Amino acid sequence: MRNKRVKVLALALALIMVLGMVIVPETAKADGKTEIKIIHVNDVHGNAETDLNDKGEGSKIGYAKLKTFVENVKAENPNTLVLDAGDTIHGTTFATISRGQSMVDLMAEIGFDFTVPGNHDFNYGIDRLLELKKADKVKILSANVVKEADGSNPFDAYAIKEVGGVKVGIFGLSTPETKTKSNPLNTEGYEFKGTIEVAKEMVAKLKEEGAEVIIALAHLGLDEESTDRSDLVAENVEGIDLIVDGHSHTKLDEGKLVKETLIAQTGEHLKNIGVVTLEVEGGKVVSKKAELVEFEAAKEFEANEAIVKGIEKVNEENKPFLETVIGKTEVELNGEREFNRKQETNLGNLITDAMLEATESDVAITNGGGIRASIKAGDVKMGDVLLTFPFANYPVKIEVKGSAIVEALEHGIKSYPELAGGFPQVAGMTFKFDEAKEAGNRVFEVKVGGELLDPEKTYTLVTNDFMAIGGDGYEMFKGAKVLAEYPLLSEVLAEYIKEKGTINPVVEGRIVVETAPAVEEVPEEKPAEEKPVEEKPVEEHDSFWLEMLAAV
Repeated sequence: MRNKRVKVLALALALIMVLGMVIVPETAKADGKTEIKIIHVNDVHGNAETDLNDKGEGSKIGYAKLKTFVENVKAENPNTLVLDAGDTIHGTTFATISRGQSMVDLMAEIGFDFTVPGNHDFNYGIDRLLELKKADKVKILSANVVKEADGSNPFDAYAIKEVGGVKVGIFGLSTPETKTKSNPLNTEGYEFKGTIEVAKEMVAKLKEEGAEVIIALAHLGLDEESTDRSDLVAENVEGIDLIVDGHSHTKLDEGKLVKETLIAQTGEHLKNIGVVTLEVEGGKVVSKKAELVEFEAAKEFEANEAIVKGIEKVNEENKPFLETVIGKTEVELNGEREFNRKQETNLGNLITDAMLEATESDVAITNGGGIRASIKAGDVKMGDVLLTFPFANYPVKIEVKGSAIVEALEHGIKSYPELAGGFPQVAGMTFKFDEAKEAGNRVFEVKVGGELLDPEKTYTLVTNDFMAIGGDGYEMFKGAKVLAEYPLLSEVLAEYIKEKGTINPVVEGRIVVETAPAVEEVPEEKPAEEKPVEEKPVEEHDSFWLEMLAAV
């Protein structure tokens, strides 16, 4: 019932926007309470454009319609903040060709007040992020990123903004998983401090400076496999009214209340717009409500012309490069998150085959989380490849023992059946695992080149540079002897497709989930039973000597 009401409200708001009804600005309610609106998004991953087609189908709202929504909400209530919870400036060719600049320019045009760096916002390296910060088009907040050398913070830790006469304090928290979920070199020389400890410090600091409302703008998420999560911050830190969250791509229709803290998150790729309404009275939040405007409502919004033109300009500049046809695929290449982070896919096989051939290695392993989009059957363009592999990662050939390969596979499938970015897509090898077994003891029957793997043998293995230095928790690869490095993964794949001309990769049983064969127990050898000493009848000559001994 509640979800239906939210959708009805969203559709009503959409109708208001379409009809262009006059809205009277509201700064304070008649009962003396101040109403503050927070419009928020997270994990946009470079998806600035809507995918709405002529039939009204699609799933991504896009920045042009978001701008219209922001303008209309602000017209109704000027006491509005616009927040972004990270993983925004990387993930599509639209974003990566300009190394994030195209996204930042549009965010400024929309009117975002603050953003927090997500792990993938560091993908161009922290120096690039600091370049974008220096332009000051959107305020970047992160309290827990500090230099290892002196403990100084390269970003603003917090900000206090007066909204409708209310002092709103906002601080940023970036996931410590950035050290493994972005190339560790991207943040070399920097430390991610514990989120609970930092959050406590920030709440105390903001209260000391007079903040009446406290918001944590966080890229932490709610994934159970994460040790730093927004719900753990809410459980352990008092005084946070709202956590605007990202990272786990969680869709919270009405938010998640943990103790007195409301957590809000919209999912991913701007498929929804988050709206939180706070009512403040006497310097305290007396009411809080979270809801989502979903695609079906938002698709009715008129696209803002300035944003549309900005997107068209970027696309025109990128077009010649992206439209280059490099080959053809007879089948759709499956790049969907729910498959590549859990099982073998034809696209996983294709990229690892390309890595294997380019490096002449024995085996290839890459993380399923690095595969970001599908490619439809038909002509394959350079833009398709860059959309599928948007990260600036490159293959690295290393030497490892067979035991390290098994350890890597165990690590990669430890979260199964849960989705995990570190799930291994492989080539040159096959393996089976038993999900019923405990993590760390699931993998069996590993074969390299059709032969059973030898734990003591040294193999050549190609992975990506992110994993080669411990990314996604693949610590077993750190320190391995590096034999060679190669061009970008996207270039390796593009060259592979170009050379083949037409491709038709299939799922062929490289990764199989089945019950492990029972281990035969060798029966213990029982000691031979001692035979009882047979009592012989006393012979006559023996009785003579017995009688003589008795007499003595």
